[in-house]
Amino acid sequence: MRTTVTLDPDVKALLDCAVRERGISFKAALNEAVRRGLAYRRSPSTCRFVQKTYAMGAQQYFRWDKALSTAEAMDDEELSKKRSLRCARA
Repeated sequence: MRTTVTLDPDVKALLDCAVRERGISFKAALNEAVRRGLAYRRSPSTCRFVQKTYAMGAQQYFRWDKALSTAEAMDDEELSKKRSLRCARA
C-alpha cells in the first residue's frame, strides 16, 4: 500500500541511521520500526525489562537488614569529623 507520511526530523534521522547501519531500504526500516512499536503496545509482557541478578556467595558479611542504621552511623561519624575540624581551626 502506498501512502504519504510526514515524519518529524528526529524520526527521519533515526530511520536514516537504521538504513545505514543495517543496509536495508528506507521502506524496510520504516515498516520494521512501526511493527516493533505496535507489537510492543499489544503485548508489553514480551518486551518487559528483566533485571539480571548475581549470586553473592554463601557468606555475607554485611547485614542488609541493618543498612539504614549503618548509614546513619557513618553519617554521624562524618559529621563528628567535620565538627572537630571546625573546632580545631577556631
